[in-house]
Amino acid sequence: MSEIIDGKNLAKEIRESLKVEANKLKEKGIIPHLSVIMVGDDDASKVYVRNKSRACEEIGIEFKEYLLPNDTKQEELISLIEKLNKDKNVNGILLQSPIPKPLDIQEAFNTIDPKKDVDGFNPYNVGNLCIGQDGFIPCTPYGIMKMFEKYNIEIDGRKVAIIGRSNIVGKPMAQCMLAKNATVTICHSRTRELKKELKDADIIISAAGKRNMVTEDMVKDGVVIIDVGMNRNDEGKLCGDVDFEKLKEKASYITPVPGGVGPMTIAMLMSNVIKATKEQNNIK
Repeated sequence: MSEIIDGKNLAKEIRESLKVEANKLKEKGIIPHLSVIMVGDDDASKVYVRNKSRACEEIGIEFKEYLLPNDTKQEELISLIEKLNKDKNVNGILLQSPIPKPLDIQEAFNTIDPKKDVDGFNPYNVGNLCIGQDGFIPCTPYGIMKMFEKYNIEIDGRKVAIIGRSNIVGKPMAQCMLAKNATVTICHSRTRELKKELKDADIIISAAGKRNMVTEDMVKDGVVIIDVGMNRNDEGKLCGDVDFEKLKEKASYITPVPGGVGPMTIAMLMSNVIKATKEQNNIK
């Protein structure tokens, strides 16, 4: 039977350490500040933003939310980002996705000051990650790497299969694993023999957003499984991409949904805000 990776507890540990750092900044007269922009009224986004707000309050990060209507024009969104870029009291800027069409989210990410890009989606930070330079790492891959570190899961030389090629998880996750000397395969909707790719993997990271996509016949004994999926089962309960109940008998380590990757994503966002605040104030 596998060891369950407790993302909820690890995230709590990280938040406690960040609270200490925030208090030290406060003693210097510095209060970290995160500005979050949400366009439209997507219900899932509202939940995510509320969770981020609570995490900020717990740690001691000032939080401000900008709610823009569905019919917001591109130039209005860009203008707000540019205003926040210039505001010296703002340390981190986050644009909650998705945003309504036909708004161009990439142009918006490109506009965010790389020094305030706590989500790690500006091309400057994406490039830094690719060449192994310091910058802001997207929060979900960053959180997963912290899980590997906490549980002493070996990455060096191991075969990793990542399901999903998004700019938010799949691609930056591959770069993080390459930096630790893994051999990485990215699988996606056009992958012809998914089972074959997964069966050969020592570590599987699934960010497909499809319930029960990974089943016990698709993996080998002792595999490490990181489930990034956020889906609903027939009863309406949260579940991931993998058949957790059966795979937990076969994997060496596995993340649950909920309580796995999700809490880590928010914890690492908080970590990036503290990092941005310290760098902007020349504090090591």
